[in-house]
Amino acid sequence: MPTHWRAIWISDLHLGTAGCNAAHLLDFLKHNDADTIYLVGDIIDGWQLRKNWVWPRAHNDVVQKILRKARKGSRVVFIPGNHDEFARQFIGYAFGDIEVQADAVHVTADGRRLWVTHGDQFDGVIQHSKWLAHLGDTLYTFTLWLNLHFNRVRRRMGLHYWSLSQYLKHRVKNAVSFITDFEEVLVSEARRQGYDGVVCGHIHKAEMREIDGLLYCNDGDWVESLSALVEDQDGKLQLLFWTDALQHEVAPTKSRRRRAVELPALPSAVHPRCMERDDDDDAEHMDPSHPASPTRPAHLARRVRETADA
Repeated sequence: MPTHWRAIWISDLHLGTAGCNAAHLLDFLKHNDADTIYLVGDIIDGWQLRKNWVWPRAHNDVVQKILRKARKGSRVVFIPGNHDEFARQFIGYAFGDIEVQADAVHVTADGRRLWVTHGDQFDGVIQHSKWLAHLGDTLYTFTLWLNLHFNRVRRRMGLHYWSLSQYLKHRVKNAVSFITDFEEVLVSEARRQGYDGVVCGHIHKAEMREIDGLLYCNDGDWVESLSALVEDQDGKLQLLFWTDALQHEVAPTKSRRRRAVELPALPSAVHPRCMERDDDDDAEHMDPSHPASPTRPAHLARRVRETADA
């Protein structure tokens, strides 16, 4: 049975890119459920899809799994980010039982009010020099390509996942300074609006700490950190790192007959073939380049960091 949380926050999946660790993400979604699931932006990477169409079967499975959770009773809230900004035209609407919102307010079981936002509106490069942001995205995509092949070699050697791209990013002084400034700006804005804390994504750095008496949470990403933020039934928040979920390669599952889902018309950035489902609700199809274990490995180790109640 999946672990049931009061809330789950995930962001920066970047479906539609080679850097998305869809196999790890699908394994996480199989083994974790929640009353409320927040998709905190950059779920589908429209920037990259416009340049190069990448949509393996594993990315279908992630979309299907999220839609299935919504059908089965989880409240799913989608807050678009800068890479899926095309979805901002649908703010205020529901998409396959998924609510699309500009931001959200989450009240924890112990009464804390958390502001949920992707965070790109507080990135000066995104707001004022978008051409520079696209150039940086191209360079970042290349580092993710290196990271993908680097970890394929590690997996064949029996080694755990380790993010080369994250290591390089955190060794650059300007990148570290940008992250610090971003965190402080988000906390300042949350305080100005009267919240007890903020949950965001955008910068691909999972973090949970107090800054000047306010709780700052970044749920990380699924191209580097492979992380999610969760809340238990008592209101305690934790960061989960799913880096050890899939260590052994297995053959991909055999495809079954598929039928199309009846969905609203999609923006031009999203190809209709990305939205399909199986006859068997529990069938998952994995791309051969991202093999998944049919059962959760017995040796699965989840690194968990906890924060004390505020």
